Amino acid sequence: MDLPLVALVLAGGTGTRLYPASRSHRPKQFLDFGDGSLLAQTVDRLGFADEIYVLTREDFADEIHDHAPEAAVLTEPEPKDTGPALVYAAARIREQVGDCVLFCVPSDHHITGDFAETAQRAARVAVETENLVTVGIRPTRPATGYGYIEPGTDHGDYADVDSFHEKPDAETASEYVERGFLWNAGMFAWTPDALLREAGETPLAPLVENPDDFDAVEPVSIDYAVLERTGRASVVPATFEWDDLGTWDALARILDADEAGNAVLGDAELVETTNSLVVTDDAHVSVVGVSDLVVVAYDDRVLVVPMEKAQRVREIVSRLKADGRF
Repeated sequence: MDLPLVALVLAGGTGTRLYPASRSHRPKQFLDFGDGSLLAQTVDRLGFADEIYVLTREDFADEIHDHAPEAAVLTEPEPKDTGPALVYAAARIREQVGDCVLFCVPSDHHITGDFAETAQRAARVAVETENLVTVGIRPTRPATGYGYIEPGTDHGDYADVDSFHEKPDAETASEYVERGFLWNAGMFAWTPDALLREAGETPLAPLVENPDDFDAVEPVSIDYAVLERTGRASVVPATFEWDDLGTWDALARILDADEAGNAVLGDAELVETTNSLVVTDDAHVSVVGVSDLVVVAYDDRVLVVPMEKAQRVREIVSRLKADGRF
């Protein structure tokens, strides 16, 4: 592969499901749960790239270099989900770098294992095939919180994508796992030319003509706008272990737990409590006689939610945003 490999980190979101740690003034990519911020960890694992870019929104741009001092910063004109963001970034990086291959990653994943091998393989496949390449994760459970990729013809290092599937119910998720589907982790490799070629046939076409014309497009994910429409999608199975740190139950999975199954970050006292997560910044938290619970105290806010319903935190955030209290 002769083209330079440019890593692109998406860091423009807020992270509503990690409320109250994540707020409008403190997005989840800047959160530190003990090993450096999520953004700093992401950039650190991208050391194999020739260049690293971070794409963010204007409100967060000044803080990026506190977490990623060596990265170049791109500021998207308006937050409109991953579709407009990735097309904009591809156009701008092509202007600044020239011909290259992009490896695009979110800023909030937990990854262990040989990440570089998978990323470099995905980049190589993107160059050789001129396809849009996604990284697929082999499921460890029938998760309902992720989208799934159905692989098609196997080409060795990669497979064609037969279809993408939205987040399923529990029964469907079990069926997907049995059929060998992969989790869609939101990690992609492509050349800017390939992405802009395919985006030019979608509702994102105005951005291909003028990357700054965000008024001409609606918010849409790259999966729905481009990947689900193209016949040029490939999937590279990952060789690393992965979790999406978008929810509190995900954090509970990666933290060391005590003998009762509890994971604690901060000053807390637990009595007759099992399989729970307690996270606090400054306040002391006491928890007595509960199980399978998430308890989070940040600033002047406290969240209590059953572990199995951690995805529903976004419902609280929606109400707070409507009231101007997020």
